Amino acid sequence: MLINHQIENYKTYSGALYPKLNVSYQIFGKELHTAPIVLVNHALTGNSDVASKKNGWWKEIIGPEKVVNTADYTIIAFNIVGNGYDGHLIDNYKDFTTQDIARIYFQVLSELKVAALFAIIGGSLGGGIAWEMVSLYPNFAQYIIPIAADWKATDWIIGHNTIQGSILLNSKTPLQDARKMAMLFYRTPQSFTRKFNRTKTEDGEVFNVESWLNHHGNVLTKRFELKAYLMMNHLLTTVDITRHNQSIRDVLEHIQSKIIQIGIDSDLFFIPDENIKTKQLLDELNIPNEYHEVKSEDGHDAFLIENEQLTKFLTPIFKQP
Repeated sequence: MLINHQIENYKTYSGALYPKLNVSYQIFGKELHTAPIVLVNHALTGNSDVASKKNGWWKEIIGPEKVVNTADYTIIAFNIVGNGYDGHLIDNYKDFTTQDIARIYFQVLSELKVAALFAIIGGSLGGGIAWEMVSLYPNFAQYIIPIAADWKATDWIIGHNTIQGSILLNSKTPLQDARKMAMLFYRTPQSFTRKFNRTKTEDGEVFNVESWLNHHGNVLTKRFELKAYLMMNHLLTTVDITRHNQSIRDVLEHIQSKIIQIGIDSDLFFIPDENIKTKQLLDELNIPNEYHEVKSEDGHDAFLIENEQLTKFLTPIFKQP
């Protein structure tokens, strides 16, 4: 069930005032305040439905008898403001940054009387928001688990999203074209060769890779709005826990959560080299942390595909007494 929560007079870090801001979320598993609470942050085109039997986008990880067991935990998942899943869109999307999203999540949780979280977990953009939350609230969660994510948007990601923004603002079919371009970065050349191998559709008219990309572009238009894509694309470029002229060391040294980074060896988007550098810095600062790496040919999207490997990495955390 989708729950709507109103925040009044929210002022963004850029100075824009929103007299009323709708923040929607869903809860799975145990009733709120009866079990440890896990916050799950969705990725760019995701939503709050992380665990429903039919459409839950992470139901292989979260659910009955899954590694994040709904019999043991309360799972709360917000919709990023402006993602459109709740019918609410943001016109002036550049008013917001991922730091705003982190602060909004914290404000709603505080108004729900949530004093602490067991874990914050998220993939891609959701992992970036997890980093933003721990930078603002360094002892709010016991575990921070960013997957296929980083504490910053690199030049590579900013460049990619700049082109995405141009497509969204200038194409005759913006959602389809932007999504098709993005899918190339979310997978790898090896995964495309394995999946398609230069084959064509049954009628022989087009390559199967073309058909597949067209399908993903068309599917997105049925469940996503242009304003929502502009908002999410913009937010991804704003991930940066050092934005207030702080060094990364200054930010990290205050963290009291345990950081569990999970990278993907073939990720062309959030490359694992950046995660490894962060681990080295966390080690130098004596901050409890771990780094695990998914082995896959499927690139960035492996965080939605390689469920067995993710389960192996997450089990020691979520199977604790």
